Amino acid sequence: MEPATLTTARLLLRTPGIDDIKEVHAACQDPAVQRWTTIPSPYLTEHAESFLGQQVPDGWRNGTAFTFAAFLRDDGAPGGHTALVAMVGLSMHRMCIGEIGFWAAPGHRGRGYVTEAALAVIRWAFTSAGVERLEWRAEVGNAASRAVAEKAGFTMEGVLRSAIVHQGTRRDSWVAALLPSDLGLPTANAYIPAPAGPRD
Repeated sequence: MEPATLTTARLLLRTPGIDDIKEVHAACQDPAVQRWTTIPSPYLTEHAESFLGQQVPDGWRNGTAFTFAAFLRDDGAPGGHTALVAMVGLSMHRMCIGEIGFWAAPGHRGRGYVTEAALAVIRWAFTSAGVERLEWRAEVGNAASRAVAEKAGFTMEGVLRSAIVHQGTRRDSWVAALLPSDLGLPTANAYIPAPAGPRD
């Protein structure tokens, strides 16, 4: 798939590349990003180089992962944007199921940028990437990520035991999902929910 560019009221979302190494490397020094994501720790320049120079373009080329960097919009700035405020990734799984992940750059939290960026990627996933179920997962205790997921409309579905490996330790994970129908969007395959009551 060809890389996409998305815009919102305040943000420009595009595929990050090697020109963004300094900003990505700097953001990934943040203790919160290292604590709650699966990036290497310590996060070195070569990690940013590998991520932006190989993993990101390979993901788009293979249709397995779509990464968007969210920048503050500024039509007068080079490229139409200024500071990096967030990163949003969409990993593709089997049967048109995707998983979204995101982090906020330090100094830009508390302004709703991650939710705004996530919603743009979510709508793109449902309308352009063929996603029919979008999952969000985060280590239990990651309240900031959960708040974004809830604001974006995800339905919490429970806790998966030992579902995340972080720095060599298995940890429990929250899981939630969002469907195209939750946003009033169509889907290629019809969905028939289970009747109310026990589902096992």
